[in-house]
Amino acid sequence: MKKDLVNIYDLSAEELNGLVAAALLSKKNPHLLSDAMDKKTLVMFFEKPSTRTRLSFEAGITQMGGHAIFLGKDSQVSAGNEDLLDTAKVVSRYASAIAARVFSHSTVEELAKHATVPVINALSDLDHPCQALADVMTIKEIYPNKQDVKVAYVGDGNNVCNAIMVACAMAGFEFVAACPKGYTPSPKYISIAKEYGNVEICDSPEEAVAGADIVYTDTWVSMGQESEKQKKMAAFAGFTVDDKLMALAKPTAKFMHCLPAHKGYEVTAEVLEGPQSVVYDQAENRMHVQKALIVWLCKSQEKSKNAMRGIIPLVS
Repeated sequence: MKKDLVNIYDLSAEELNGLVAAALLSKKNPHLLSDAMDKKTLVMFFEKPSTRTRLSFEAGITQMGGHAIFLGKDSQVSAGNEDLLDTAKVVSRYASAIAARVFSHSTVEELAKHATVPVINALSDLDHPCQALADVMTIKEIYPNKQDVKVAYVGDGNNVCNAIMVACAMAGFEFVAACPKGYTPSPKYISIAKEYGNVEICDSPEEAVAGADIVYTDTWVSMGQESEKQKKMAAFAGFTVDDKLMALAKPTAKFMHCLPAHKGYEVTAEVLEGPQSVVYDQAENRMHVQKALIVWLCKSQEKSKNAMRGIIPLVS
């Protein structure tokens, strides 16, 4: 049976934590996945510009002996000459998996519906599951034996917030999001996250960050929302992560941001580039967790039964 990763909650808690464990092990022992995608192809369907997402997927599959093909604005579907059904069915004949970075979540849902190979949501307006997996990996890398990790998210309740909220709850972390009124996370994602763990939503950055182990933020104006910039700048006044706000977290707290960052808006340069920041480790971990994800999804395609067992022995 084909498995996709369209929404972060498509994974069970066991699967999410298993993938993170596999990624951590693979990062320490790169040879373990060195030929896992030998002669296999990942097709990357991207509607949005990208640095980390494109590079992490391309570098990751190359390290595993496979190959990535990038489809940008020059594809027939992007040009408006073909519908998603035909694209999905044709690309499935060429690829072992598809990664899609799209404006509308419905696009990746449609691709997954019609493709016969695994489809990975590499970002949509609603969810960013690959980022969330890398975030959980990074937090576990920082606190490998800590059981009571508090993650404080400050800013827009956007796709990144939706995904990391659910992922943190699945991982057993406490999660608090401080968002301006009118910019809170998806009610559906809040409900799902609360099924797994301790999740709170408030409108006070100070309240959220108090005693936190991780302080996380993201851009206030996502791609495709440029027309809302002035409105958001006013709404998010007081939500900048600066030294004063970081001082409310634990002295050992780390700062996270999925990048790209807009210094002076959601975070100051002093915090982003300071000693508490782990943003570059976080960015690197995109590659490691996506390697584990690609292998697992493709193994699931080959072995429909006991699919989760396919990745763990592979890297242990």
